[in-house]
Amino acid sequence: MKKFRDELGLFVAEGEKCIEELCRGFQPEMLIISSKSDTLPDAPTKLYTASPTEIEQMSGLRTPQGVLAVFKKKPIGDCSLVIGDLTLALDGIQDPGNLGTIIRTCDWFGVRDIFCSPDTADCYNPKVVQATMGALARVRIHYVNLVEWLSALSRQQSDLKIYGTLLDGRNMYEVLKPADAKSSAVIIMGNEGNGISEPVRRLITHPVLIPSYSPKGISGQDGINKEASEVIESLNVSIATAIILAEFRRP
Repeated sequence: MKKFRDELGLFVAEGEKCIEELCRGFQPEMLIISSKSDTLPDAPTKLYTASPTEIEQMSGLRTPQGVLAVFKKKPIGDCSLVIGDLTLALDGIQDPGNLGTIIRTCDWFGVRDIFCSPDTADCYNPKVVQATMGALARVRIHYVNLVEWLSALSRQQSDLKIYGTLLDGRNMYEVLKPADAKSSAVIIMGNEGNGISEPVRRLITHPVLIPSYSPKGISGQDGINKEASEVIESLNVSIATAIILAEFRRP
């Protein structure tokens, strides 16, 4: 439960691969295994063995992988104005699976910082941790007031580009240029059902749309009626994030 994760400063992870990756960036406090494995780290201060039944009782997975670990959470520092060449902002992402997949995707595309609104899912939720497959060791997650953070960032960097995925945005293939990948930019992804909140939306300088394809044409282009396109009305937010990041990183 989140209140105990916050109180104790600890979180749980499962599976050899996930635990092995997390050990690259977090301090393991406890390891629980059902059998000895040569691939697991020797660093934990406490090592326990448990029966398969006990592992199943402790596990949050439908198919337990035979190993659990407890890690120490990273301390929260003053990083309100930190930004790299490309930074992701998440406004109210609530599904743990989506958040975990987004973190894993950012790791793949070299995005090292994600700034989340306070109502975004907890990055140490077991389902989030599992979906990241250890990417939490390399991607820093910050929880901030997005309006205040973006406003301060814009004052600090007058040429900062703030991209936001909106249904009334411009075709991203027309907006994004190769030079954009070399300059500081923030990409905002919104809530699964409601999109980007209005206060955050007002700070977007470059609204973009991932165009859909259907027999009636391509949405987001002049002369094409978006409402007439015979496709689903929106993409899953984690998939949309992957598409946007891939376009930003395209040579």
